Amino acid sequence: QVQLVESGGGSVQAGGSLRLSCAASRSVNFMGWFRTAPGKQREGVARIYTSGGSPLYADSVKGRFTLSKDNAKNTVYLQMNSLKPEDTATYYCAAEKPISDAWSNPAAWRYWGQGTQVTVSS
Repeated sequence: QVQLVESGGGSVQAGGSLRLSCAASRSVNFMGWFRTAPGKQREGVARIYTSGGSPLYADSVKGRFTLSKDNAKNTVYLQMNSLKPEDTATYYCAAEKPISDAWSNPAAWRYWGQGTQVTVSS
């Protein structure tokens, strides 16, 4: 079992920044971020393999969001810059999936955090 604790959500103006954190109760292989906007399906935002390699991002956030990790703390961070109103959503941390499964499929992920709200005003 893995517990995931998210933090860092809040309310900002368009163009502002937030940094989300997700701390896992033990080391994991994959960690990722998803979001659910009002009235919309859950959407993959980014993922990272904790052993190495480059993060992957949804097209909608490329160039604005950066996923990083601190393996010593079993923690990943999502730095969100140049925020837009359409980024408003509840953001969820996820961990562990079969290595061959598409990362953007929420059903592939085993563990989930409680979610943290991000609100971007115009």
